[in-house]
Amino acid sequence: MARNKHPEETVNLILDTAFRLFMEKGYEYTSIQDIINNLGGLSKGAIYHHFKSKEDILYAVTDRMTSESNKILAGIRDASSLNGKEKLKTIFKMSLNRPVMDDIFTVAPNFNNNSKLLFNILNETIYKAAPDYILPIIKQGISDGSIKTEYPEQLAELIILVANVWMNPMIFDNTKEEIYCKCMVFRQMMDGFGLDIIDDEILDRITRLADIYEERK
Repeated sequence: MARNKHPEETVNLILDTAFRLFMEKGYEYTSIQDIINNLGGLSKGAIYHHFKSKEDILYAVTDRMTSESNKILAGIRDASSLNGKEKLKTIFKMSLNRPVMDDIFTVAPNFNNNSKLLFNILNETIYKAAPDYILPIIKQGISDGSIKTEYPEQLAELIILVANVWMNPMIFDNTKEEIYCKCMVFRQMMDGFGLDIIDDEILDRITRLADIYEERK
């Protein structure tokens, strides 16, 4: 097949192919050559014209997977019918229950084996998730009295770092049992801030995602 003259179609073909292979084989066991072999004649140059590495393909696959559901999370953040504390619980629950999360934990690599991927998740957590989603909710909670803190920026970073990094089995390779123990500590920590937002449904969902990741290792 000749090289696609339309760059967007080429990118979509690469991402569709990579996603399918990541789902079938796992990210760790899918090589750039595997992706090339399934592109119907596109060359290695066609991939490297758009992506510098397999990690960059993973970032693009993940961004595409989460783009629609991120709009839902933004809608919760901006809702006028909930106070700050209610929004924090709702956004945690909705984030975990997004159907795309099962796919993310299925294709996910072991971040501990790749410093570039680990840096990317830390960067996204501190410079995107915390200020874009959690901080506005905490500031609203301070204004409406449902959240009490003198350090909203630091609290936003602490909450999202614990949730996205410390409790992430892709980073620490924890078992389901170890993740459950971390969740209980997180729950106690949040309760200490007067934010009783981690309920049994959220705990069950987190341990289920850990199960999905463990099954694919």
